[in-house]
Amino acid sequence: MKIGSFVVSLLLIASIVSAQNAPKENSLLWEISGKGLTRPSYLFGTIHLICPADFLLSDSLKNAVSKTRQLALEIDMDDPGLMGAMTKTMFMADGKTLQGILTEKQYTQLSQFYKDSLGMDIISFGRAKPFMMMGPMFNKILGCEPQSYEISLMGLAVKQKSEVIGLETIEEQMAIFDTIPYNRQAEMLLTMIEKLPETKSEFHDLVELYKKQDLQSLYNLTLKSEFGMDGQDEVMLFQRNQNWIKRIDKIVHEKPTFIAVGAAHLGGEKGVIALLRKDGFKIRAVGR
Repeated sequence: MKIGSFVVSLLLIASIVSAQNAPKENSLLWEISGKGLTRPSYLFGTIHLICPADFLLSDSLKNAVSKTRQLALEIDMDDPGLMGAMTKTMFMADGKTLQGILTEKQYTQLSQFYKDSLGMDIISFGRAKPFMMMGPMFNKILGCEPQSYEISLMGLAVKQKSEVIGLETIEEQMAIFDTIPYNRQAEMLLTMIEKLPETKSEFHDLVELYKKQDLQSLYNLTLKSEFGMDGQDEVMLFQRNQNWIKRIDKIVHEKPTFIAVGAAHLGGEKGVIALLRKDGFKIRAVGR
């Protein structure tokens, strides 16, 4: 009984410590210090696509970038071999095709939507993994020509001659999608189309939370979304967060680094901020 009580107490203490490491402040920009660093690095939560009217590169963000000597994104978007690597990993295995994994009715529905709403023929996606088809839909969902924080940050890095690196390879990132069966990926795509008003509403809510810099609510919405994680949060979020910590530890000790990853990766007890704190770093909110 005493041993059992002791174990329960340890688990409770571990849970409390873990919760204390999770970020509580509303902020997208964080300073990384401690653990022997002579100069701080910075961590920023992005939203991969956003309308220009909602896009902001603040003075505090630009100032943080100027204090660093390299930019770390989820993948190295400056790599000249990126497109070639994407081409190799974008197709379904075993010769499977979109038409082969969908019913005739589903294929017709998808084909009609892309033709009428996006002006595209889905024949060009023939063997592509269904997730690859979500990209062209974002203009329709957002109602604008979206802007990218990653590309804008790369522009700032190039101006100050900072190196651009990735926390993972495109092969590692694409392998994540392979954990979700192709037919399930296609069903998620069809759900987004069938529930387009709800999809638009959810993305609007996501953008509003992002503008408020509310990491915890962004994290919660991402986990419960029927258009996103689909129960794959362990692989698509938590496991990647854990993989990044050793890589972040290494690069920030090499040179001051501005790290930019999707904002959903920052919040929660298994988020990058909590994991870095657990690893011995001091993480301080700077504000966007």
